[in-house]
Amino acid sequence: MDMYGFYKGQILNAYEYLGTHFTVGRTTFRTFAPNAARVSLLYADEEIPMLPVYDGNFYEIAVPNVKVGQPYEYRIYMQNGGYTDHCDPYGFGMELRPDHKSVVVDLSAYCFADGKWMKQRGNQLARPMNIYEMHLGSWKKPSDNEWYRYDELAPLLIPYLKESGYNYVEFLPLCEHPCDESWGYQNTGFYAPTRRYGKPDDLKRLIDLLHQSGIGVILDFVPVHFAVDWYALAQYDGTALYEYPHSDVGVSEWGSYNFMHSRGEVRSFLQSAANFWLKEYHFDGLRMDAISRIIYWQGDEKRGVNGNAVDFIKVMNLGLKENNPDCILIAEDSTNYPGITKSVHDGGLGFDYKWDMGWMHDTLTYFQAAPAQRTALYHKLTFSMMYFQNEKYLLPFSHDEVVHGKATILQKMNGQYEQKFPQARAMYLYMLVHPGKKLNFMGSEFGQLREWNEKREQDWDLRKYPNHDAFYHYMAKLNDIYISHPALFEWDYRTDGFYWLDCHQENRCIYAICRKGKGEYLAAVFNFSDQVQMDYTVAIPGAIVASPLVYSDWEEFGGTTPRGKAVFQMKKSNLTCTLQPFSALLMDIKQDGANTY
Repeated sequence: MDMYGFYKGQILNAYEYLGTHFTVGRTTFRTFAPNAARVSLLYADEEIPMLPVYDGNFYEIAVPNVKVGQPYEYRIYMQNGGYTDHCDPYGFGMELRPDHKSVVVDLSAYCFADGKWMKQRGNQLARPMNIYEMHLGSWKKPSDNEWYRYDELAPLLIPYLKESGYNYVEFLPLCEHPCDESWGYQNTGFYAPTRRYGKPDDLKRLIDLLHQSGIGVILDFVPVHFAVDWYALAQYDGTALYEYPHSDVGVSEWGSYNFMHSRGEVRSFLQSAANFWLKEYHFDGLRMDAISRIIYWQGDEKRGVNGNAVDFIKVMNLGLKENNPDCILIAEDSTNYPGITKSVHDGGLGFDYKWDMGWMHDTLTYFQAAPAQRTALYHKLTFSMMYFQNEKYLLPFSHDEVVHGKATILQKMNGQYEQKFPQARAMYLYMLVHPGKKLNFMGSEFGQLREWNEKREQDWDLRKYPNHDAFYHYMAKLNDIYISHPALFEWDYRTDGFYWLDCHQENRCIYAICRKGKGEYLAAVFNFSDQVQMDYTVAIPGAIVASPLVYSDWEEFGGTTPRGKAVFQMKKSNLTCTLQPFSALLMDIKQDGANTY
């Protein structure tokens, strides 16, 4: 290991030195504990003293005949004479909670067969990216108190993703964590996939099979904070090695410990972990949680920018791109801090995408409002395009929007049960047409009514009810349209890829949008009022023919309009249509060639 780079926080391969590593006939255990009095390895019911190496801050021991799957931990003797037994910060596997020891893993045992996928993948800026966000333990369960293994999920998950029209899946954090209710956001093993769903090679096989089926895989990664459990990173060598020593900035709003990003060893630990998941497990990208808490002290803009933490993100993202040029880096960030998706060389933070939290909040606020209030809220739905060019945005309806009393996406729609479906159909078509990559949390695609609970699987029985089944087929249709029409993704981040045809129908709650990609021109009209809108006319420059791609009020999707019934006509580049309440129409437009948008 480059020791100077480790201490300076410049390396991304610290796990190749620290942790456990197989050599001929023996396995080397190595840990970093600079303030320890001494360190022992606890293995196979033995306490084996470890030797200080290099500058005395590292401890190692080589043990013969080590078995894969064998638990181990380190006994850290403190300067005051006491000791604490810790799992390995760089351990590649851990026991299932409530047990918490590290487990010996052979990282080289699994051979991937996804070479074709790995050669063609990229950051997707000019490609479709339709993400299904999911929690592995509560998507489907074999029984109430069990989980499917990673590889057991593959024959269930892959066909579902493909038939539903998703080409990416994003897993909530899979790093080992002691508490189910944390959903993986308070970790104890940053290099260990949670044992809840099987062994490391089981996860590798799931990712391998997803790739072979043409589906990309994104991991939710947590670089801000970690669990306070005594056996993990907290007070690892008897001192605040990974966390801040002061509680005013050392404890997060979630009760966990904040990483001290100004410390080089912590930087090397975290950015090596990020690189580890991309390199060793073939994840295509990382969605990084709570970036606002890195940018500002405790996420509070009034406290000012945390310059050291911002520098850490820049160095990490730059290094991840150098080591994995085709990886996808996504920031979950609710601030207005500039340059999140600008390259580090150009002064930015180096992410590929930023979650558009403003779009999400404004859109859901609009559809939660009664129809009579939507005139006053009309420009909640136009505001996003005032700032959209500032960053490369991704549109999220994530897990955070379906928990803690917020209601599910379908429930958020105004009105009673029957009224919610047409509004949700119209809203999701608006999401489809709006520039930006897409993300939808599991269950939303069939109109889940119960808030997400990590202990229960999704309410799949809802598909037995016509409204929910029709909604699922509508969502699958939208996803298929998105994946197959370049106008909806190729020019997401070009100013000429989007145009308001009409955004001044405040009293009628009508909007009209066009999207353009190479060789394709689409137009959409939305009626978000509770009234039939008769004979609405909008000019579409150069249009000579319009063909319907989807109408949210078609009977097959739970609406009232038979497919084939004319709802619009085109005359001299003017589109005139009659739209049912809470409905949306998407059309393929042919132009005359001489007068094109």
